Amino acid sequence: MTQATALPTASAVAPAPRSARFRARIDRAEKWMNALGLGWLVPIARMAAGESPREQIAELQRALLIPLLGIAVFLAAWGVLAPKVQTSLGAIPGPAQVWEQTVNLWRDHWAERDKQAAFYARQDARNARLAAEGKADRVKWRSWTGKPTYFDQIVTSLATVGLGFAIATLIAVPLGIAAGLSRTVNGAVNPLIQIFKPVSPLAWLPIVTMVVSALYLEPSDLLPKSLVISAVTVTLCSLWPTLINTAVGVSSIDRDLVNVGRVLQLSTWTKVRKLVLPSALPLIFTGLRLSLGVGWMVLIAAEMLAQNPGLGKFVWDEFQNGASSSLARIMVAVLTIGLIGFVLDRIMLALQSTFTFSATR
Repeated sequence: MTQATALPTASAVAPAPRSARFRARIDRAEKWMNALGLGWLVPIARMAAGESPREQIAELQRALLIPLLGIAVFLAAWGVLAPKVQTSLGAIPGPAQVWEQTVNLWRDHWAERDKQAAFYARQDARNARLAAEGKADRVKWRSWTGKPTYFDQIVTSLATVGLGFAIATLIAVPLGIAAGLSRTVNGAVNPLIQIFKPVSPLAWLPIVTMVVSALYLEPSDLLPKSLVISAVTVTLCSLWPTLINTAVGVSSIDRDLVNVGRVLQLSTWTKVRKLVLPSALPLIFTGLRLSLGVGWMVLIAAEMLAQNPGLGKFVWDEFQNGASSSLARIMVAVLTIGLIGFVLDRIMLALQSTFTFSATR
């Protein structure tokens, strides 16, 4: 008697359970969470998916609790030691005073926005009345000229560093690729890198100011002269890490890939697009991250020295103001600069995770 063939059970053909699909989604999202600085959400999600609580709690402790403990110790030491240091503007403000000024800056921002809205409302009403009375020739439209708020200064600094970083990238990446592919280009560029890379932004700023003032004769409202000066200074100081890392990444690609390109007789553009860039992208993004960090630091110094709008000018104005709240407001700016720098680095790391196969925390 032949043995009957066993039919597949219902469990064998059933789709994967919901928890398994949830775990797969967590695995796919883990890289993004780590890149964005939200890796502590991963163990919480894994516990929700039914994985071992003991292992996930240990991971949560490493990713969240220990950093929070470090921050708490720092805040406690700050709060205890700061009042003991007396300056010409009074005692160093503690966390409570800094938070108070953060709230005040937020309120000042919205108070200024209310004034702006009221100004435009009055202008609209006046122009509508003149038009109704047949006096259209007397209708005038004026822009709000109130002082920029703290958050306006943040936006200005971000726009400036973004412009300078974009210009630096457009210069550094193609030049780095050329230097990595050609020993001749590398030999010509390398001395310039070694000479100009250590130059301080404070040395570049007077030269940039004079050159921009001489060449940029008709500044637009979208790109005022002060923004262009700061952006060009950022460009001159931040392009070197990207240029160096791009050249190193291109020159260190697998020689077999280069030989394949020669055998297939690929054009230079096709070889760069299909072979060089995919292999060099990790180092290129490392250079971009370094350049963005350098550019952000350079910008603050340039704004302080040139008195161009932005966070650097805010810090200098508060220092010159000498009010009782000035030191606390300067501390708010310092923390803001640090947090924005951290966020910009996380954004670049997330982009690196998107376009490459390797990204470190």
